[in-house]
Amino acid sequence: MKEHLILVVAGDPSGDLHAANLIRALKRREPGARVAAVGGPLCREAADEFLEDLASRGVTGFLEPALKLPFLVRLRARLKAFIAARRPDALVCVDYYGFNRRVLALAKSAGVPAFYFVSPQVWASRPGRVKVLKRLVRRMLVIFPFEEALYRDAGVPATFVGHPLLDLLPAPQDKTAPENPPAVGLLPGSRASELHRHLPIFYAAFERLRAARPGAQGLVFAAVAQPDRAYGRLPEGARLVRERDYARRRELDVALCSSGTATLENALLGVPMVVVYKLSWPTYAIARALVRVRHIAMANILAGTTVVPELIQRDARPERVALEAARFLDDPAAWSSARDQLLAVRRGLGSAGAYARAAQAISADLSAQAPR
Repeated sequence: MKEHLILVVAGDPSGDLHAANLIRALKRREPGARVAAVGGPLCREAADEFLEDLASRGVTGFLEPALKLPFLVRLRARLKAFIAARRPDALVCVDYYGFNRRVLALAKSAGVPAFYFVSPQVWASRPGRVKVLKRLVRRMLVIFPFEEALYRDAGVPATFVGHPLLDLLPAPQDKTAPENPPAVGLLPGSRASELHRHLPIFYAAFERLRAARPGAQGLVFAAVAQPDRAYGRLPEGARLVRERDYARRRELDVALCSSGTATLENALLGVPMVVVYKLSWPTYAIARALVRVRHIAMANILAGTTVVPELIQRDARPERVALEAARFLDDPAAWSSARDQLLAVRRGLGSAGAYARAAQAISADLSAQAPR
């Protein structure tokens, strides 16, 4: 069997995680394959060649990437040269549509088949992206059941592989009510801009919760790409946590959580939460005009109802965050109802094995290709 060269590109911390695990699954399936990656520290560990740390730079939003434009232009040129010189057998893009769209175009021009693992949320905003993906992608490897039909109806080959978090998360803890004193998770996000906007809110909200519940523990979950100093001075009763196995996360009684992957992780662990998100006002104005869904938290989107509160922009104030968290902590019935609905979301996402199924789909396609 030919030893394949595969280029993998991920652009944010969650993409780095999923890309690294996909790389390992690809190499288990094809031990002779060689993988070159753009990603973050986890991709650096998993890949044979690491080309650039894009995930740690926090390039996101609508206006913010303009500040990193020289870096992105240089990286695109580097990848264009890599594709031309090395002729990879496949490109695998992981989420991060804004930059990956450019990489997909490079691969298309060079005749390199492209796969997309973890679809951009075209069902939430900018549906025109589906037309771009139809032109540039050989196959979408999607992680939500409804995405497969969405793409196939648009003429884009798509395979539902399951949600990769089910490969990573332990079983939910067996508990029927929040503890007293409670364990409160603080998950402010992974990017420097998110820490800047969310940490003051989360710390002040936790102080309010602890004042009414002496002994409450605050667990500040640190992102892989962020140093300890990025979290500043922690509130009394709080400590910084770095983990990959979710052992402490599954024990939480409630979480204060930035919108993003962490909200779905909490949902699949059955942890009631308050979802918070603040953007720069220009970025928020653009997002509000484009987004077509009622909710920002994936748990609420998948449930089809407001299971957990969402506090956005001016609503994201410490007193509101603490009040919503207290409703879960002080009302076991509300806490239990939210937990049950979150665990129903978990059951709706299928079974573990997403990385292996994605690797199998890519490998099967490469094996079917005629030699160049």
